[in-house]
Formats: sequence, structure tokens, C-alpha cells
Amino acid sequence: MLVITINTMAKKIFVSPYNGDWRVKDVDNQKASGIFDTKAEAVERAIEIARNKEAELFVQNMDGKIGWKNSYGNDPRDIKG
Repeated sequence: MLVITINTMAKKIFVSPYNGDWRVKDVDNQKASGIFDTKAEAVERAIEIARNKEAELFVQNMDGKIGWKNSYGNDPRDIKG
């Protein structure tokens, strides 16, 4: 009997406020990928990481709520147009 296991956990990268700065964190790593002075710098780096890892990117607002997100993975598109 052949058993195939598929990892359904998507790779996730977060940009979050962190002690007055902005942190880029890969949920697969314990340490932050970087701490940045501005949200724009953090997002720029997070996009690079998300593209390289084909991951989901979540960008939080100052209140911690998700402001926007984007997928840089291999998403199947089943919608015409």
C-alpha cells in the first residue's frame, strides 16, 4: 500500500508592528527575518522572501489587524478571465 502525505500548511510571512519598528517574520522560523524602521522597508523585504519561498504574505496595521495580504505561491486559477 502506497501512502502519500501532502503538506497542506501554507508558508506564511508576516509584517507586524514591533516596539515602534516593523518586523518581518516567517512562521516557520523562531527568529524574525528582519526589523525595519518603516513599514515600507519591511514590506519590500517581506515580498522578496514571499516570492522566494512561494509563500502567503500578511501585512498587519498598527492595531495588529491584517491590512492586506497577497499570495506569491503557485495558486491554481480556476476562474476564467
